[in-house]
Amino acid sequence: MESFVIEGGHTLKGDIDVYGSKNATTPIIAAALLSKEKSVIDNIPLIEDVLNMLKIIESMGVKVRFISERKVEIDPKHIDLKKVNKHLIKKLRSSVLLVGGLSHRTNKFNLVQPGGCLIGVRSIATHLLALKELGVKIRATKEGYSIDYSKMKSAEVCLEEFSVTATENILMVASLLKGKTVLKTAAIEPHVMDLVHFLNKMGAKIKVKAGHIFEIEGVSSLKGTKHKIIPDPIEAGTFIVMAAVCRGRVVVHNVRLDHLDLVLKKLESFGVKMEYVLENKKEQLYSVEILPCSRLKASKIQTLPYPGIPTDLQSMFGVLATQCDGTSLIFDPMYESRLKYLDELNRMGANSIIAGPHRALITGVTPLYGREITSFDLRTGACLIIAALLAKGVSKITNAYQVDRGYEKIELRLSKINANIKRINE
Repeated sequence: MESFVIEGGHTLKGDIDVYGSKNATTPIIAAALLSKEKSVIDNIPLIEDVLNMLKIIESMGVKVRFISERKVEIDPKHIDLKKVNKHLIKKLRSSVLLVGGLSHRTNKFNLVQPGGCLIGVRSIATHLLALKELGVKIRATKEGYSIDYSKMKSAEVCLEEFSVTATENILMVASLLKGKTVLKTAAIEPHVMDLVHFLNKMGAKIKVKAGHIFEIEGVSSLKGTKHKIIPDPIEAGTFIVMAAVCRGRVVVHNVRLDHLDLVLKKLESFGVKMEYVLENKKEQLYSVEILPCSRLKASKIQTLPYPGIPTDLQSMFGVLATQCDGTSLIFDPMYESRLKYLDELNRMGANSIIAGPHRALITGVTPLYGREITSFDLRTGACLIIAALLAKGVSKITNAYQVDRGYEKIELRLSKINANIKRINE
């Protein structure tokens, strides 16, 4: 077990880069399996979830070769599902994307129940119902699901909710189905659109229609391609909130502002001051400088499907709210355990009330104090790091693995902007 030890109260200053999107990389790795040709994926983050996804496809016979530090070549010519690493699938929520990635490489696939964060019930029922509409036969087993692809067909599919991974699975399956598939109530998050871009470069014919609708005209085969992953908007938002809470003067590089429109607007309503500079016109990359602010004010946060505020940034806003004058309301309808981090913040001195599974009230300004606290999931871990950097005294955050799943070498990167953070083994 590894933990982070953080001495709070140090002013953050300097520059920090945003790496590739975790939530774009794992579906694109799965989509590379749809072709028998090699694909090259650049700008991948070297984090646990991505590395485990690569290990899973390697275990089934796919050749994975790193060309450079963040560029990987995937050769999926040979696949043998008898050798797949079920233990890693059980650890990784993103492994559910193999349902789409393998849909045209085998007639049958036994999927063990995917793992992931402990943030409430994360049923894959939306995936299963949508896949059944495409003719996929699915049977529950003791370990997970038995999936039969032998009688797939194109159809009109309406998802029961704006599920990102269900959308991604249907896009992958439909890309190679004869005829036209119409997907309604689809997620359109930036990482979903990055997958669409990758599939279209492979030869798919996917069109985006108004109102969360995709039209997919099936093609007979897909080819290998080259692709660069978008920068991670969740990591960018995390660093921006971190700098604002710690009253630092930090410049965050490699930010796509169009992926964070409402997030940035909401931060401004809290009183956060930022300046933007275009750094790469072709890739639409900006730097965001967060300026020191003497007063932050309470506001309201409701997470929504894109272009709304993502649930993955909700806990960061929760830490921010502890340092704002007044009472902030947070409403997150997605997961009933997403607000568990507030118990840990209260132990540090926060004044918050969890008013139900999806709603909380946070009153500030409250000083925070160093404590031993636990990272229950990936985003809780990140928000607790922010709280510990702000707190008086020393904090210890256990279960560092959760943070490693989504943030690469976080302690080394934060140390470069004057954070006092180290990793310890226990």
